Amino acid sequence: MSIDTQEDTARVRTVLLPESERPRPANALSSSITYGWRALLKIKHIPEQLFDVTIFPVMMTVMFSTIFGGALAGGIGDYIQWLIPGVFVQTLVMITMYTGLTLNRDISKGVFDRFRSLPVWRPSQLVGALLGDQVRYTIAGVIILLVGFLMGFRPAGGATGVIASFVLLLVFSFCLSWVWTMVALLTRTEQAAMGVSMFILMPLTFVSNIFVDPRTMPEWLQAFVDVNPVSVIVSTIRDLMNGTYDAASVGLVLVYCAVLVAVFGPISMYLYNRKS
Repeated sequence: MSIDTQEDTARVRTVLLPESERPRPANALSSSITYGWRALLKIKHIPEQLFDVTIFPVMMTVMFSTIFGGALAGGIGDYIQWLIPGVFVQTLVMITMYTGLTLNRDISKGVFDRFRSLPVWRPSQLVGALLGDQVRYTIAGVIILLVGFLMGFRPAGGATGVIASFVLLLVFSFCLSWVWTMVALLTRTEQAAMGVSMFILMPLTFVSNIFVDPRTMPEWLQAFVDVNPVSVIVSTIRDLMNGTYDAASVGLVLVYCAVLVAVFGPISMYLYNRKS
């Protein structure tokens, strides 16, 4: 018997299985978690994907502290207290770019063409991929903090401040990943997606308060640094790690997060539904 429509398939299932034995359709949460698990299984089979969250954080932390420490703070010990929260943010923000690159690679292979044919919540295929990457972000963040502690970083806020900073940064990273999801859906190749992502990330991370105090910059540049989302999250992370809680700064970070999801989430889904 030939089945050409979903209605015909449903009728056949009704005949073959009584209602009490039919499997329940996956809801939004379970389907998103399933796709997130798929992302983790890819890491298991291709462990080289963890290179950017293991070697890269160590390289960034050691390189910038030794290069800039003496010139900017008179020594590595003093500079590391300023640098670690900034590099903590920079590394995770930079790594979010690979979310889009991985998505672009899967789409070019036709994997997502099969996903779109499944009777599940449509956004779960993208949300799951972003949730899976949270594990990668967590690994990178832990490595940075461990290297920082070994180099003498001592946050005044203690474990509470570090954990709160970590959670807030993971939320921000998840929301920022929607930008690279959109870029991956707009570009044809992985190389093009990386080029566009780097073009956006370079000014956001380097024209910020990660490495130096913005007060040393020209006034016209300070205006950009003050509204730069990366600068806002870095300042908030520094405050939390120093044991000072500023509800206004945390709220501003959450506003940025909401805007990122509200703007780039629907655009990504529109592009994803139209992708052939």
